[in-house]
Amino acid sequence: MKFSPLFCGIFTLFILGSTVAHAQGGLPPRRGGIAPKPRAAAATGVGLKDGLTMQKGRVVLTEAGITNPLSADKKLINGTTISTTGLVTATDGTTTQMNEGDMVSLTGRVTTRSSIVEADSLLKIKAYDLKYPGKRKKMEAERERREKAKAKREEQKAKAKRK
Repeated sequence: MKFSPLFCGIFTLFILGSTVAHAQGGLPPRRGGIAPKPRAAAATGVGLKDGLTMQKGRVVLTEAGITNPLSADKKLINGTTISTTGLVTATDGTTTQMNEGDMVSLTGRVTTRSSIVEADSLLKIKAYDLKYPGKRKKMEAERERREKAKAKREEQKAKAKRK
């Protein structure tokens, strides 16, 4: 079989053109010119902050994302000492017992579970106020209006009974 030179030339250009196009067919360049920095993978586990926490009746130490039970007394940066039973002794000699959920940072700051819950509640209220501005005030006014109406009905019932 004999092919014409024109056909051979077109066929050759087609083959070469497809390989060149294939070699350059990558992703389009990013706008802005700077690629984002890769993020470090999140540590697996509960995601506790570094410090000592009372969990299930024992003190656990979290450092650099690694959590282990406290095996010996730990002296912190500010001189505070924490025993394996959860007894916190400050540098001035005052002692407090850690309860379930209490946390002591590695700098010696003691945070109780109730203060953590309170701070979390306040953050949730602030976030709700940002998302729905004025809605909490309206809800409070509505609640007060209902209470007044209920008190008025009760008063009218008591008046009707007296007659």
